[in-house]
Amino acid sequence: MWRTKRSTVDGYFLAGKNMTWWPVGASLFASNIGSGHFIGLAGSGAAAGIGAIAYEWNGMLMVLLLGWLFLPIYIASGVTTMPEYLQKRFGGRRTQLFIATLSLFIYIFTKISVDMYAGALFIQLALQWNIYLAVVLLLSVTALYTIAGGLAAVIYTDAAQTVIMLAGSLTLMGFSFAEVGGWNALMEGYSNAIPSIRVPNSTCGIPRADAFHIFRDPVNSDLPWPGVLIGMSIPSIWYWCSDQVIVQRSLAAKTLTHAKGGSLFAAYLKILPFFAIMLPGMISRILYTDDVACADPELCQQICGNPVGCSDTAYARLVMELLPAGLRGLMMAVMIAALMSSLTSIFNSASTIFTMDLWKSFRSHASEWELMIVGRVFVLVLVVLSVLWIPVVQASQGGQLFIYIQSISTYLQPPVSIIFLTGCFWKRTNEKGAFWGLTVGLLVGCIRMLLDFIYPTPLCFEEDNRPEVLKYVHYLYFSILLSVITLIMVVVVSLATEKPKPEQISRLTWYTRFDPVQPKEQVFSVEQSTHTLDEITGQNNEMGVTGKEQAGSNGNTCHHRKDSLSSMSSVQSQSRLMSALYWLCGMERRKEGDDDPVIPPAPELTVCSLEEKPCLRHIVNVNLIICLSVTAFIIGYWG
Repeated sequence: MWRTKRSTVDGYFLAGKNMTWWPVGASLFASNIGSGHFIGLAGSGAAAGIGAIAYEWNGMLMVLLLGWLFLPIYIASGVTTMPEYLQKRFGGRRTQLFIATLSLFIYIFTKISVDMYAGALFIQLALQWNIYLAVVLLLSVTALYTIAGGLAAVIYTDAAQTVIMLAGSLTLMGFSFAEVGGWNALMEGYSNAIPSIRVPNSTCGIPRADAFHIFRDPVNSDLPWPGVLIGMSIPSIWYWCSDQVIVQRSLAAKTLTHAKGGSLFAAYLKILPFFAIMLPGMISRILYTDDVACADPELCQQICGNPVGCSDTAYARLVMELLPAGLRGLMMAVMIAALMSSLTSIFNSASTIFTMDLWKSFRSHASEWELMIVGRVFVLVLVVLSVLWIPVVQASQGGQLFIYIQSISTYLQPPVSIIFLTGCFWKRTNEKGAFWGLTVGLLVGCIRMLLDFIYPTPLCFEEDNRPEVLKYVHYLYFSILLSVITLIMVVVVSLATEKPKPEQISRLTWYTRFDPVQPKEQVFSVEQSTHTLDEITGQNNEMGVTGKEQAGSNGNTCHHRKDSLSSMSSVQSQSRLMSALYWLCGMERRKEGDDDPVIPPAPELTVCSLEEKPCLRHIVNVNLIICLSVTAFIIGYWG
């Protein structure tokens, strides 16, 4: 909390852009692996084998794409948020507001709900606590350090929680393998883990024949291999390469090399969920077959209160049955760490998007002071929404929730991925093409999503009477179709309308990322424009900021921000409570009569610099080749 300037936009939302590779990588991993992973990934392993791990290993490739292809563009453009990048790249406000609103919708109604359900389920099983009490306490602690410390506190706590998560889950993995009798016993036992009570004349409760393969039948399987390779990758590009939660961590790195190192570290860590979460979930099915793999709806309702199935209880069941008291406590800490690390990341990123994209759009002259207050208050609003969302999550009981979350991602994310891909790598893309491609793509995606909710997937013993578009077009295939529709729309409309202006291309695409920085008159922020040119020039001279350092930097307004802060806090007498609040939030106040200007230090680095030390660049590039080779091997081996 004390390491960064929490009273500035860069300090609060981007951790002062001073993070090294290891906390960035650990935070990328912890933000991704929430309590939903422990419950959902283990449950998926218990129900259908290792197929769902393809999402994790696909993420290994995508986080490397972020570091080597997308981040150089974002850094060169000098943006704080992803909607802000779209606003710079395409001009206008509608695409920026569209993406900002969509991102907040996805955060609140998918990510928060999954993690809240999974965390609450585990706490209820382990401690028999009231769900509301547990969640309110968790959210209170989470919100406290998110509001007080900003992104720096979130990243450092994520790093600590990564260590806790890995230690606890690997310990449980050891106990699980010891209990089941080793690797061979797992391979043999899983195919024989058939519950004693099943619905007759159906496949209910029988393990899949392709349980230990990632690449499955392209027509009749639950995860067809062409869909895994292509249909899964396109939404994954949105999550890993253009989602604020992930990209914000990388933007906080002190240099591009550190950001690449963070991506590599996260990619290596992504190998572990297969061994630490999914395989224990499969072992749970072997050890507690009748409970975890129950196939009769009435029996499942008695066991876990969910007629669809009880595979979601696989991980919690292992923890409660296998571990001694002290280690059960450690796993409790693991689950809470997983829940909190994901929620803090979502809270911080959602408040960044709301403040920098939505609030600043409607209050263009908002002072830095106002932005800091709004960012912190919005975290509290998210906490309230999270608590109010619990009854909905409880009602859904999570049986179909993970299927729905995966499909929602597939229906909403491909159009956004295409907009970022074309914006970053095709200079001819313009605002009209991006907007109409996004609109048509999301409209088609929402129609399919509504059909999915109206006609849920039938149980294994029920006849499938859904419309043909649901029955025969798998959601991963639909992802490919949706991407093609969006791409055609973007290309046709862009070519039929005017070319983008030069300022919408310079330093905003892969091919123009090394363009010279624009003159500083063109890059003044809206906030700066409220001051006279003389004031700004004087402040910049005082700070020793060059024109190049100004480009893309939010840190270049430090001095006049301090003046605006002091004008709002010139009253000498202030209550102790207010003083404590300002100290906690890092909001600086100056006493009356303190007229000496405080000269902030010059920025350590040029914010939009893409320079890398040759030696370090070679090290990360060699590691990139090693990491890609490891990924290709494990995917090929389990394919």
